[in-house]
Amino acid sequence: MDFSEKNGYLEKSVYSEKNNYSKNNDYSKNNDYSKNNDYSEKDLFSGKGVYCLIFENSACKLEIGKKGEFSFSPGFHIYVGSALGSGGLKRVQRHINLSRRRDRNPKWHVDYLHLNPAFRLVSAVYAFTSERFECALASRIGGDSVYGFGCTDCTCSSHLFYRIKNPLSEVTEAFEALGLSALVLEL
Repeated sequence: MDFSEKNGYLEKSVYSEKNNYSKNNDYSKNNDYSKNNDYSEKDLFSGKGVYCLIFENSACKLEIGKKGEFSFSPGFHIYVGSALGSGGLKRVQRHINLSRRRDRNPKWHVDYLHLNPAFRLVSAVYAFTSERFECALASRIGGDSVYGFGCTDCTCSSHLFYRIKNPLSEVTEAFEALGLSALVLEL
């Protein structure tokens, strides 16, 4: 597996399962995890943070629990989440596993996307932080959204946003604008 850290504006953080893992990472001083540069694969999800999941999807209608039926246009959807609880960024790993295996009942709104064959998780972008950046990141991304999705615990109108084209560079720029060092997992 190949994993490299975004360092300033010079490199793109990319973890790709297609290549070999690189242990030589320079973590940004914007987080609490900058002291140790020798990371194992399991350390990719150690600690707390904020994340975005990028899905590519075909047109479909989905029943999202008690929220009811939603219509999704073909393209890409960006889900913004936080990982500040006891499991921290292991939540991102859970999302990846659920998208691959589709072996659990839905727990959160986003789980309905993971479980539907019209949706394919293509990237996960995250940053180590113990601060609450989820709503600021959602606001920074903004634009076309699915009203009321993924934001039952805050005052945001949505945490799920739509784009026609792959928004990976836009999402990493949103992290940068908030002073966060984005790590990208291309799945």
